[in-house]
Amino acid sequence: MANTYSQISIHCVFAVKGRENDITCEWRNDLHRYISGIITGNGAKALSVGGWKDHVHIFFGLPVTASISDFMSIVKSNSSRWINEQRFVKGKFQWQAGYGAFSHSRSQRDQVINYIMTQEEHHRTKTFKEEYLKILTDFDVAYDEKYLFEFYD
Repeated sequence: MANTYSQISIHCVFAVKGRENDITCEWRNDLHRYISGIITGNGAKALSVGGWKDHVHIFFGLPVTASISDFMSIVKSNSSRWINEQRFVKGKFQWQAGYGAFSHSRSQRDQVINYIMTQEEHHRTKTFKEEYLKILTDFDVAYDEKYLFEFYD
């Protein structure tokens, strides 16, 4: 798109469906690299990909030609297909429906990247549910408990 410029940094969070499908340390880093490739391959700038046993955080520069919902559909469908092709889990791997999407200014990039890259340390003291509810609260996002992820503590 000629003469169209943007700097839109988006932090998305999405979760695994079903407790038995934990993202294990044996393939977690491979998954994060694969998702980073999906992001880059679809015209976005991958800034950080990380997560823990039951969820993934991605931080990327959203292209002006993409909507967040279309972009997340691509990331989630392609990554779940890859997980299933690699047979990392018994049965069929799926992501839960939905995601959280949060925008950040350029000045917040390093802070968000560091947060995503230190998920293992972060989850020594906080559950995914505690983390996600804090993000929603910090961003002043109204939510209904019945439409949140399935959380496993």
